[in-house]
Amino acid sequence: MNFDAILFDMDGLLIDSEPVWHEVEVELIEACGYRYAEEVRELGIGMRVDEFAVILQTHYPKLGDSPAAIEQAITERMLQLPAERIQARPGAEAIIRYAADNAIPRAIASSSSQVIIEHFVHLLGWDKWLPQRYSAEFVPHGKPAPDIYLHAAGQLGMRPARCLALEDSRAGTKAALAAGMTCFTVPDLSHSTLDDFAQLNPHVFRSLDEALDEVIEKRLFA
Repeated sequence: MNFDAILFDMDGLLIDSEPVWHEVEVELIEACGYRYAEEVRELGIGMRVDEFAVILQTHYPKLGDSPAAIEQAITERMLQLPAERIQARPGAEAIIRYAADNAIPRAIASSSSQVIIEHFVHLLGWDKWLPQRYSAEFVPHGKPAPDIYLHAAGQLGMRPARCLALEDSRAGTKAALAAGMTCFTVPDLSHSTLDDFAQLNPHVFRSLDEALDEVIEKRLFA
Protein backbone atom coordinates (compact mmCIF):
# COMPACT_ATOMS: atom_id res chain seq x y z
CA MET A 1 0.00 0.00 0.00
CA ASN A 2 1.63 3.19 -1.26
CA PHE A 3 0.21 6.56 -2.18
CA ASP A 4 1.09 9.58 -4.29
CA ALA A 5 -0.99 12.27 -2.57
CA ILE A 6 -2.69 13.05 0.71
CA LEU A 7 -6.03 14.81 1.07
CA PHE A 8 -7.12 16.37 4.34
CA ASP A 9 -10.57 17.11 5.65
CA MET A 10 -10.48 20.29 7.75
CA ASP A 11 -13.18 20.71 10.41
CA GLY A 12 -12.82 18.17 13.18
CA LEU A 13 -9.68 16.69 11.65
CA LEU A 14 -7.06 19.43 11.31
CA ILE A 15 -8.96 22.07 13.27
CA ASP A 16 -10.86 21.64 16.53
CA SER A 17 -13.80 23.53 15.10
CA GLU A 18 -16.73 21.13 15.40
CA PRO A 19 -17.56 22.29 18.95
CA VAL A 20 -17.38 25.90 17.71
CA TRP A 21 -19.76 25.19 14.82
CA HIS A 22 -22.06 23.55 17.36
CA GLU A 23 -21.99 26.58 19.66
CA VAL A 24 -22.85 28.92 16.79
CA GLU A 25 -25.72 26.68 15.71
CA VAL A 26 -27.05 26.46 19.29
CA GLU A 27 -26.97 30.25 19.67
CA LEU A 28 -28.92 30.80 16.46
CA ILE A 29 -31.46 28.07 17.16
CA GLU A 30 -32.09 28.94 20.80
CA ALA A 31 -32.43 32.64 19.93
CA CYS A 32 -35.47 31.59 17.88
CA GLY A 33 -37.00 29.76 20.83
CA TYR A 34 -36.07 26.22 19.88
CA ARG A 35 -34.03 23.50 21.57
CA TYR A 36 -31.27 22.09 19.37
CA ALA A 37 -31.87 18.34 19.27
CA GLU A 38 -28.78 16.14 19.24
CA GLU A 39 -30.28 13.94 16.53
CA VAL A 40 -30.57 16.99 14.27
CA ARG A 41 -26.99 18.02 14.96
CA GLU A 42 -25.77 14.53 14.07
CA LEU A 43 -27.43 14.78 10.66
CA GLY A 44 -25.18 17.69 9.72
CA ILE A 45 -21.77 16.49 10.87
CA GLY A 46 -19.45 16.46 7.86
CA MET A 47 -22.06 17.99 5.52
CA ARG A 48 -21.90 21.19 3.50
CA VAL A 49 -23.45 24.09 5.38
CA ASP A 50 -25.92 24.85 2.58
CA GLU A 51 -27.16 21.26 2.57
CA PHE A 52 -27.41 21.19 6.35
CA ALA A 53 -29.23 24.52 6.29
CA VAL A 54 -32.07 22.79 4.39
CA ILE A 55 -32.37 20.31 7.26
CA LEU A 56 -32.22 23.08 9.85
CA GLN A 57 -35.01 25.04 8.18
CA THR A 58 -37.18 21.91 8.07
CA HIS A 59 -36.80 21.38 11.83
CA TYR A 60 -36.60 25.05 12.87
CA PRO A 61 -38.62 27.11 10.37
CA LYS A 62 -38.22 30.40 12.24
CA LEU A 63 -34.44 30.18 11.86
CA GLY A 64 -34.45 31.95 8.48
CA ASP A 65 -36.52 32.76 5.42
CA SER A 66 -34.47 30.35 3.32
CA PRO A 67 -31.62 27.84 3.65
CA ALA A 68 -29.35 30.47 2.04
CA ALA A 69 -30.21 32.96 4.81
CA ILE A 70 -29.46 30.35 7.47
CA GLU A 71 -26.15 29.49 5.82
CA GLN A 72 -25.20 33.15 5.69
CA ALA A 73 -26.05 33.69 9.37
CA ILE A 74 -23.94 30.72 10.44
CA THR A 75 -21.03 31.73 8.20
CA GLU A 76 -21.04 35.33 9.44
CA ARG A 77 -20.92 34.20 13.05
CA MET A 78 -18.05 31.80 12.34
CA LEU A 79 -16.05 34.56 10.65
CA GLN A 80 -16.61 36.90 13.60
CA LEU A 81 -15.24 34.49 16.20
CA PRO A 82 -12.10 35.60 18.08
CA ALA A 83 -9.00 34.13 16.46
CA GLU A 84 -8.10 32.22 19.62
CA ARG A 85 -11.25 30.11 19.26
CA ILE A 86 -9.80 28.47 16.13
CA GLN A 87 -7.25 25.93 17.30
CA ALA A 88 -5.40 23.10 15.55
CA ARG A 89 -6.15 19.58 16.67
CA PRO A 90 -3.26 17.70 18.31
CA GLY A 91 -0.88 16.37 15.68
CA ALA A 92 -2.33 18.45 12.85
CA GLU A 93 0.70 20.64 12.28
CA ALA A 94 3.08 17.67 12.48
CA ILE A 95 1.33 15.73 9.72
CA ILE A 96 0.90 18.81 7.53
CA ARG A 97 4.58 19.68 7.88
CA TYR A 98 5.58 16.08 7.19
CA ALA A 99 3.69 16.22 3.90
CA ALA A 100 5.19 19.59 3.03
CA ASP A 101 8.76 18.65 4.02
CA ASN A 102 8.56 15.52 1.90
CA ALA A 103 7.01 17.33 -1.09
CA ILE A 104 3.96 15.06 -0.99
CA PRO A 105 1.17 16.46 -3.20
CA ARG A 106 -1.55 17.52 -0.78
CA ALA A 107 -4.77 19.45 -0.48
CA ILE A 108 -7.66 20.28 1.78
CA ALA A 109 -10.96 18.74 0.65
CA SER A 110 -13.54 20.26 2.96
CA SER A 111 -17.30 20.60 3.31
CA SER A 112 -16.81 24.16 4.55
CA SER A 113 -17.24 27.11 2.21
CA GLN A 114 -14.15 28.51 0.55
CA VAL A 115 -14.30 31.67 2.64
CA ILE A 116 -14.26 29.62 5.86
CA ILE A 117 -11.42 27.42 4.63
CA GLU A 118 -9.30 30.43 3.68
CA HIS A 119 -10.09 32.18 6.96
CA PHE A 120 -9.17 29.22 9.15
CA VAL A 121 -6.02 28.29 7.23
CA HIS A 122 -4.82 31.90 7.34
CA LEU A 123 -5.50 32.22 11.09
CA LEU A 124 -3.37 29.14 11.75
CA GLY A 125 -0.59 30.22 9.39
CA TRP A 126 -0.85 27.15 7.18
CA ASP A 127 -1.07 28.93 3.83
CA LYS A 128 2.38 27.85 2.63
CA TRP A 129 2.00 24.25 3.82
CA LEU A 130 -1.45 23.74 2.30
CA PRO A 131 -1.49 25.78 -0.91
CA GLN A 132 -4.23 23.66 -2.50
CA ARG A 133 -7.59 24.16 -0.76
CA TYR A 134 -10.89 22.94 -2.18
CA SER A 135 -14.44 23.46 -0.97
CA ALA A 136 -17.37 21.16 -1.63
CA GLU A 137 -19.46 24.24 -2.35
CA PHE A 138 -18.13 24.10 -5.92
CA VAL A 139 -19.09 20.49 -6.66
CA PRO A 140 -22.58 19.12 -7.30
CA HIS A 141 -22.93 17.17 -4.08
CA GLY A 142 -21.34 17.44 -0.65
CA LYS A 143 -20.11 14.63 1.56
CA PRO A 144 -21.01 11.74 1.87
CA ALA A 145 -20.99 11.93 -1.94
CA PRO A 146 -17.46 11.51 -3.35
CA ASP A 147 -17.50 14.70 -5.44
CA ILE A 148 -15.08 16.85 -3.43
CA TYR A 149 -12.51 14.08 -3.17
CA LEU A 150 -12.70 13.32 -6.88
CA HIS A 151 -12.38 17.04 -7.60
CA ALA A 152 -9.36 17.49 -5.34
CA ALA A 153 -7.61 14.44 -6.80
CA GLY A 154 -8.27 15.76 -10.30
CA GLN A 155 -6.85 19.15 -9.42
CA LEU A 156 -3.69 17.47 -8.16
CA GLY A 157 -3.53 15.30 -11.29
CA MET A 158 -3.77 12.12 -9.21
CA ARG A 159 -5.76 8.93 -9.58
CA PRO A 160 -8.14 8.55 -6.62
CA ALA A 161 -6.83 5.07 -5.85
CA ARG A 162 -3.38 6.61 -5.31
CA CYS A 163 -4.67 9.13 -2.76
CA LEU A 164 -4.79 8.77 1.01
CA ALA A 165 -7.65 10.71 2.59
CA LEU A 166 -7.78 11.71 6.24
CA GLU A 167 -11.19 12.20 7.83
CA ASP A 168 -12.93 12.49 11.19
CA SER A 169 -16.64 11.99 10.37
CA ARG A 170 -18.79 9.21 8.99
CA ALA A 171 -19.98 11.41 6.12
CA GLY A 172 -16.40 12.28 5.19
CA THR A 173 -15.18 8.71 5.50
CA LYS A 174 -18.01 7.51 3.25
CA ALA A 175 -17.12 10.21 0.72
CA ALA A 176 -13.46 9.22 0.57
CA LEU A 177 -14.24 5.52 0.28
CA ALA A 178 -16.85 6.18 -2.40
CA ALA A 179 -14.17 8.05 -4.35
CA GLY A 180 -12.07 4.88 -4.35
CA MET A 181 -9.50 6.18 -1.88
CA THR A 182 -7.97 4.64 1.20
CA CYS A 183 -9.18 6.61 4.21
CA PHE A 184 -7.51 7.01 7.58
CA THR A 185 -10.26 8.01 9.99
CA VAL A 186 -9.31 9.93 13.14
CA PRO A 187 -12.66 10.40 14.88
CA ASP A 188 -13.43 13.74 16.47
CA LEU A 189 -14.49 12.51 19.88
CA SER A 190 -16.66 15.59 20.41
CA HIS A 191 -19.26 13.89 18.23
CA SER A 192 -18.06 10.32 17.56
CA THR A 193 -16.48 7.24 19.08
CA LEU A 194 -14.01 4.79 17.62
CA ASP A 195 -16.75 2.15 17.62
CA ASP A 196 -18.87 4.30 15.29
CA PHE A 197 -16.48 3.38 12.46
CA ALA A 198 -15.97 -0.29 13.25
CA GLN A 199 -18.16 -1.50 10.37
CA LEU A 200 -17.27 1.34 8.00
CA ASN A 201 -13.51 1.56 7.74
CA PRO A 202 -10.66 -0.76 8.82
CA HIS A 203 -8.25 2.18 9.17
CA VAL A 204 -9.28 4.02 12.36
CA PHE A 205 -6.78 5.85 14.55
CA ARG A 206 -7.00 7.46 17.98
CA SER A 207 -5.00 10.53 16.95
CA LEU A 208 -3.30 12.26 14.05
CA ASP A 209 0.02 11.40 15.66
CA GLU A 210 -0.92 7.72 15.47
CA ALA A 211 -1.92 8.12 11.83
CA LEU A 212 1.38 9.86 11.05
CA ASP A 213 3.30 7.06 12.76
CA GLU A 214 1.56 4.61 10.43
CA VAL A 215 2.52 6.70 7.39
CA ILE A 216 6.17 6.89 8.46
CA GLU A 217 6.65 3.34 9.73
CA LYS A 218 5.06 1.75 6.65
CA ARG A 219 6.66 4.23 4.25
CA LEU A 220 3.32 4.90 2.60
CA PHE A 221 4.75 7.67 0.43
CA ALA A 222 8.10 6.09 -0.33
